[in-house]
Amino acid sequence: MSAIRYSKEHEWVLVDGDTATVGISPYAQEQLGDVVFVELPEIGKKIEKGKELAVVESVKAASEVYAPIGGEVVEVNNALTDAPATVNEDALGKGWFAKIKLANKSELDGLMDEAAYKAYVASL
Repeated sequence: MSAIRYSKEHEWVLVDGDTATVGISPYAQEQLGDVVFVELPEIGKKIEKGKELAVVESVKAASEVYAPIGGEVVEVNNALTDAPATVNEDALGKGWFAKIKLANKSELDGLMDEAAYKAYVASL
């Protein structure tokens, strides 16, 4: 069973201690199409759950990536600046957007596990 949790907005979270790595799901990147640009948050930025974390532009549209949890941005994936297509190639791995120091671990309780997320996507 994967430790990754998902939001209804198609972001994923992988927690390690008090830090969460955040990205978009394979479903989200498929819906976007070829990603051509990623705007990442600044390190040190305080993020609220449900607020904009990043922006992804694809050949189809520009879309906001919402923070599935709140906290402080402690690291960003600068590799996406030069290679935004990494989001398409490895959404759950090298295509992560930011690492956030968790402000409130209980916010994770509202996220879905992999089985619940797959069922949710199947219902769309």
